[in-house]
Amino acid sequence: MSEDRPLPGAAGLALSEAQRRAWLRLIRSENVGPVTFRALVNHFGSADRALDALPELARRGGARSRIRIAGNDEIDRELEAAHRLGARFVALGEPGYPRYLRAIEGPPPLLAVQGGVGRLGLGSRPPGLFDPGLFDRPTVAIVGARNASLAGRKFAGILASGAGEAGYVVVSGLARGIDAAAHQAAVSTGTIGVLAGGLDKLYPPEHAGLAADIVAKAGALVSEMPFGWEPRARDFPRRNRLISGMALGVVVVEAAARSGSLHTARFAAEQGRDVFAVPGSPLDPRAEGCNELIRSGATLIASPEHLIEALKPMAEWEPPDASASEPSYEPDDDGARDMDRARTLVGEALGFTPTPIDDIIRATGLRPAVVQLILLELDLAGRLERHGSGLVGLVG
Repeated sequence: MSEDRPLPGAAGLALSEAQRRAWLRLIRSENVGPVTFRALVNHFGSADRALDALPELARRGGARSRIRIAGNDEIDRELEAAHRLGARFVALGEPGYPRYLRAIEGPPPLLAVQGGVGRLGLGSRPPGLFDPGLFDRPTVAIVGARNASLAGRKFAGILASGAGEAGYVVVSGLARGIDAAAHQAAVSTGTIGVLAGGLDKLYPPEHAGLAADIVAKAGALVSEMPFGWEPRARDFPRRNRLISGMALGVVVVEAAARSGSLHTARFAAEQGRDVFAVPGSPLDPRAEGCNELIRSGATLIASPEHLIEALKPMAEWEPPDASASEPSYEPDDDGARDMDRARTLVGEALGFTPTPIDDIIRATGLRPAVVQLILLELDLAGRLERHGSGLVGLVG
């Protein structure tokens, strides 16, 4: 049985095709998200071993039915779909995985990537070889309203063009309005579109031409969702978290008070990235979100020069290696007898209100590795919700 170490996030990781299949099976299995994936591989040492352990872990966590584990047929279909589209799966830690994304909490273990071939200025590459240079360059996100004004779309294009000429890759969500304007202006210098659905389920459909242009001109499309996945409303915040995570900072150009772009800005702040906003008229509802961001401390951007000046101190930032392993605990015969008591203590400490894991460790007096193992069991049983920033709670 193959080992997957170095662990997810380790620089220089190169998966064999067998390991890549096992990673895909694990992340596509029921109740396995990026944080749970990492904990499983850290604990068991490989995706294969983690897959073998899933049913028992879920049972210990109180699952009412057998956990669904992705089968080889499912993975065959997805790999075939990727091949038809000229895409591939890039693992966390491999060349071609977005430089800044690996530093966020719970980065996707695998990304489906289409494009990124033959970065401009480096000559063309053979089809199917992905140039990691696109994902190593400094990146800025530009997002905003779908129902953007003509002036808003024009200014988004000016910012994207200026950033591209200064050497920055522009990342956005391929949505209508501001996103599309930013992508269009940066096609010639490098842009990355992040999808909420599978790479073969482009949304909105009318941006198929733009998407094809991005791929043809050395940009890229990426998604953490399975091929064939139709995007739902709940998938767009997940996509927004990747947009902010792939960038040094996020620029918001026009956003209503409850805009999804403000979610992207919030994710950026949580991830330690800079937040920029373009001011607008107090009489325009589409400017309300941006003006509030500036009032709350976001950097005001009124020209490409403002943006480039603000980004310059961060351009050389090297994201930390996220390869440190989580504590592992495998109870012996005596330890196994104590686990029921430990599960009771953790269950009493948990509630529906998000609680820091460190507080649970302190309150129970249990070893961190024991608490993490019990949380993993609850997670796989579908009884735990992870809220980010080390917060967990019971599913309501």
